[in-house]
Amino acid sequence: MRFYLISDNNDTRVGMRLAGIDGVVVHEPDEVNLALCKAMDMEDVAVILMTEHLVKMCGPLVDDLKLNRSRPLIVEIPDRHGNGRAKDSITRYVREAIGIKI
Repeated sequence: MRFYLISDNNDTRVGMRLAGIDGVVVHEPDEVNLALCKAMDMEDVAVILMTEHLVKMCGPLVDDLKLNRSRPLIVEIPDRHGNGRAKDSITRYVREAIGIKI
């Protein structure tokens, strides 16, 4: 089983390639959907890494695949520009989930 990257940035792809992770660089919503569907059909892929920008671009498809397919796992990763989350996103998530202020 292996990882597979779907990125919108060539630098991210090169960095992951240095770690032994193959992948593609896509920019348009149709390209993202096609790359994701192809990756989902690869028998030896266990984890698909996608940059945050691409997950936002095709959010409904990603949500549908996460809910209805058990394999492979889709993981959202920040690109080289950082992530779009607020600084306290984890603290806020815990607070909302269990009702305790940390």
